[in-house]
This record gives sequence, C-alpha cells and structure tokens, in this order.
Amino acid sequence: MTSTPPFSDIQGIREALTDLPQPDSAAVEGAQARNAALTKPPGALSRLEDLAIWYAGWRGDARPEMAEPQVIVFAGNHGVAARGVSAFPPEVTVQMVANFRAGGAAINQLADTFGASMDVVELDLDRPTGDFTEGPAMDEEEFVAAMAAGWQAVNPAAGVLVTGEMGIGNTTTAAAVAAALYGGGAEIWVGRGTGVTDEALSRKRAVVDAGLALHSDALDDPLDVLRCLGGRELAAMAGAILAARHHRVPVILDGFICCASAAVLEAAAPGTLDHAVAGHVSAEGAHAALLSRLNKVPLLSLGLRLGEGTGAALAIGVLKGAIACHSGMATFGEAGVSEA
Repeated sequence: MTSTPPFSDIQGIREALTDLPQPDSAAVEGAQARNAALTKPPGALSRLEDLAIWYAGWRGDARPEMAEPQVIVFAGNHGVAARGVSAFPPEVTVQMVANFRAGGAAINQLADTFGASMDVVELDLDRPTGDFTEGPAMDEEEFVAAMAAGWQAVNPAAGVLVTGEMGIGNTTTAAAVAAALYGGGAEIWVGRGTGVTDEALSRKRAVVDAGLALHSDALDDPLDVLRCLGGRELAAMAGAILAARHHRVPVILDGFICCASAAVLEAAAPGTLDHAVAGHVSAEGAHAALLSRLNKVPLLSLGLRLGEGTGAALAIGVLKGAIACHSGMATFGEAGVSEA
C-alpha cells in the first residue's frame, strides 16, 4: 500500500510542510490516565512511559498496539565520491543493494527479529548525483523525484517507520548538509565515516568546505541545501519522513545520515519531526551534536556506525516494549492491587 505524493515541484514540497497533522489530544489524555493507573510506582518505567504516550497520540489510540513496522533502505550514488572521500569504491553501493535483496545484511536480520517488513529502493544507481564541488548535486526535477520516491515507499498503515540508507560517500554529503544548516564548517561536522585515513579525512573536510563555499547563496533555504549538497537517498528519506507525518506514522530516526536528512525538514518547518524519536546515537562524531540541535535524546547508545537503519531497527524493540507495558499491564483496579 502506497500513496501519491501531493507535490510535483519544490513549491509543492513547501506546501506539504504546512498544516501538518498533529497528535490526537484525546488519545494522549487517555494514555496519560491509563499510565497513571498501571500497577507500578509513578514514573517507574521512565522513558518507556513517555514513549508509549507519545505513540498513543500519533496512532490515535489510548491503548495502542504496534502492527506492521516498516524498514525502508534507500540507496543512491554520489558524484563527490570520486574525490576520494570514502574507504570504499562506489561499486559497493550496487553490491550492497544485492546483499539487502538476498537477505544477507545486518539490517535484514534486525528487521526480521522485530517483525518489520523491509523494502529496498534504488535511486538511479547508474547515474550518480553531481559533484557538489562543481555544481548542485541535483537539479529541481531530480530532487523532487527523489523526494517523491521516498513518499511513495511508505506504507500508510505502518505501525512505525525506520528509514535507512546505502550510498558510498554519503557521510560527506550528510556533513555538508549539517554544516549548511547549522554552521561551523567541515571541522565540526566531518567524521571518518567508513573509517578513512587521516589524509582522506583532510580531503573530505576540504571537499565539504568547497561545497559550502560554492553554494553559499543557497544556504538560507533548507530544501535548496538538500538539493545542492545532499544525495538522492537523503532526499528520499526526507520524503518518506514527511509522508509518515502526513499519515501519522511514528518514525524512529537512525544515524547521522538519516538525521541530517530529517534536519532539513525541521529547519524548513520547525515541529515537523514531532512524530519522530532518535533510535540511537552512533559512533560518527557529529551525530550527537546533530541530535542536540534536533532536541532528540537517543534511546540507545551502542557505538554503532553501520547505517542501513540498524540502530533505529534495534530501537523498534524498545518501542515495542514500551507499548506492551502500557497496553498490556493491568491497572490497580483490574489487578485488585491497593494503590499507595
């Protein structure tokens, strides 16, 4: 099940960022009341209680269940990868897509473990984006098409959405997007990604600074930041996260690349990510700083740096646990337990 994007150009995307659906206040109030009556001391389950109430609001059900978790991995290739910014060659993107489809990647195992469907969306892998040190990564048509591909990939009936990515060079594009949105230059936002050498790290930082300088006139518009400095998989993740908001599907954000993509939406329309939580904080150095800018406290901290949606997929288990406790526990009245 998919839905048609309500946009065909960038102006349409801007309009899709307005008048966004809000959580169901009655469901939130009902969930709060139920939480207060459960057989536990007040606040004993801490963030699990907050998660369950948050989830109830977006699903419009004071006693929700989670059905049909969805993981989508978007794959794209980057022209800037030719600058030597990754420890792996661009061919690995295509090879890993084949691995995803064969069920052999880490994300496949985690999706299966937590009962999530998994979709893989390839975005013109034979046609990398433009090198952003020479021009925009995408023209308007390419950018809108990538956003639309993300939107269309979302199941409106999903109980929760995780967006992952695959694209050699995409920590460079994510760092460029974060630097453009929040300032500070490459020194703050560029990390080692797949594990590049000191020499490659310096080259990566120089590439990001060059992109920021070239596109300085576009840096006051978050959508243009993503178009000029991002990649097709980053744009598709943004499209998917925006679609989830319109469908009132809660989202678990993954690592640095996913969060850089999501940050574009938040910068364009503050509050757009109210339906999203951070699944984890990764080992990529700037991810914690990005989460701080987004005011998202991660659910997990395991030193992961794989991408693919793996950290967020693990966090599906945390969210499932929160919902199970909230909806499955007995109240004091139901259990015949005396309240303090």
